[in-house]
Amino acid sequence: MREEIFIAQQDVPRSRSEVFAFFSNPANLECLTPPWLHFHILTPEPLPRGEGALFEYRLRVRGLPLRWRTLIEEWREGERFVDRQVRGPYALWHHTHLFEILPDGGTRITDRVRYRAPFGLFGRLATLLYLQRDIGRVFEFRRKVIEELFGQP
Repeated sequence: MREEIFIAQQDVPRSRSEVFAFFSNPANLECLTPPWLHFHILTPEPLPRGEGALFEYRLRVRGLPLRWRTLIEEWREGERFVDRQVRGPYALWHHTHLFEILPDGGTRITDRVRYRAPFGLFGRLATLLYLQRDIGRVFEFRRKVIEELFGQP
């Protein structure tokens, strides 16, 4: 089954250390997720950080309640981290968060998501009909929140 790739980039006028600190705090994921997904972190406080951390979430996708478990499989403090779905709605969800220093001292945030729907041909059809658009909407919401929090370059 074909793997899809979604990439979003956004420049903000804040230092990489400040931006990374925000994104590396798992509690901030709730404010970055659109309200229509009813996203909630189930992992008890204090939330783990760094490579090997596991998180459990609850959300609703098109009204369907789902649980999602994510593993932080790579962690480079201040630069990048990678989370991978170990249980959830996708056959594959691999999300790289990259933070680069810009010449003006700001930060470029890059999200690269590799994903694949389950259920073979039916999953491919769902990707074409819904998933690509839904993922785009989630990251558009996220872009607006990041702009409100960190400003525009």
